[in-house]
Amino acid sequence: MKVIIIGKSGQLANELVAELPVGIDVLSLGRNDVDITLYDNLSTRVHQFQPNVIINASAYTAVDKAESDSDAAYAINETAVAVIAKVAKEHNCRFLHVSTDFVFDGDSNQAYDVFSQTNPTSVYGASKLAGELAIKNTYPMNSAIIRTSWVYSTFGNNFVKTMLRLMKEKEQLGVVGDQIGCPTSAKGLAQFLWLLASQGEIKQVYHWSDAGVASWYDFAVAIQELGLKHGLLDKKIPISAIASSSYPTPAKRPKFSLLNSSESALLSKPVHWREQLDLCLIKLSSENKGIRS
Repeated sequence: MKVIIIGKSGQLANELVAELPVGIDVLSLGRNDVDITLYDNLSTRVHQFQPNVIINASAYTAVDKAESDSDAAYAINETAVAVIAKVAKEHNCRFLHVSTDFVFDGDSNQAYDVFSQTNPTSVYGASKLAGELAIKNTYPMNSAIIRTSWVYSTFGNNFVKTMLRLMKEKEQLGVVGDQIGCPTSAKGLAQFLWLLASQGEIKQVYHWSDAGVASWYDFAVAIQELGLKHGLLDKKIPISAIASSSYPTPAKRPKFSLLNSSESALLSKPVHWREQLDLCLIKLSSENKGIRS
């Protein structure tokens, strides 16, 4: 199998390479390798490599900046996705695209399933939904949209690394406690994507997150607890749960964005988010020890 991964500098693309199954030949492409908003540019690279699968791990993810930079958000999250779908269709290769819980408004009190009504409340969410619709309109037969939430990794910048840094710098922290969802390890997400890449048949939409439920406050408390356990932190600081209204942001976040991943769990059973977080911090700890030595 030959696979093109788009977005090679991101945390998910790095995890896809780290979790690469035996027997798969991969070409990772970043912004310096190809302009995914231009059909001819991408089509040439695909024609040269002749992949069986294209995985789009790229996205415009600056949620707040997107409110004042909507053209850039839509260029990556809609226009480029439509281009990739068109190229994948014309080269007859499977297309796996990663989307987000932000396509929902967060007003539910039950986990969103793949048929739940979408209603994004931010430019970022609206641009990601536009990308989903572009796939459905262009290449519905051999494409899959994988919605996920609160992704983190040992690679790149993310909430886990930000919290570890702030816990070293601050005497106390306030973290939003009234937004509910589930953290997702990019490593586990990558493993699920590789499973879909090799499936005989795929559905149009999947939801994937780790198991369990958390608020951002719960997530932060666990990061501190496990960070202390694994030597990434040397002191415990007070962490308070604050209301979203106390931490206003340009983009509105969903208050509740838990994804129902029960159908995906039939293919691969998700691991609880605390267990995945523990594994991530163990790896970060070992990397830090390697740097110090």
